[in-house]
Amino acid sequence: MGRWQRRLGRAPGRAALRLLRPPLTDCLRYELAAYLGNTRAGESIGVIDLREQPPPGLPDHDFWLFDNREAYRMHYTPNGAFIGGERVPARDLVPYQNYRERALAAAVPLMDYWERQH
Repeated sequence: MGRWQRRLGRAPGRAALRLLRPPLTDCLRYELAAYLGNTRAGESIGVIDLREQPPPGLPDHDFWLFDNREAYRMHYTPNGAFIGGERVPARDLVPYQNYRERALAAAVPLMDYWERQH
């Protein structure tokens, strides 16, 4: 999210649930490092490390929620490489809106997590 979007009054934020199951793969470490630039641009990204706090009431898969209106279930290879997203039917959107709230409440800021790991 860029500065122009903030000037328009849009709050940056990621509604993506990425549960971390250490040890982190090279692919996942690369992904997290790339997100650091997003946080510097003003985006708020949280992390849930399953070693630190098991997330209550969350699905066992990653998802992205866009504008609270479209949810996508993420799919990864066994080594953590992203292979695609599958749109969740509109009739199943409400649980994903609730998952988002639970995830944000349980997450720690990416920058805090990153600093603890390095």
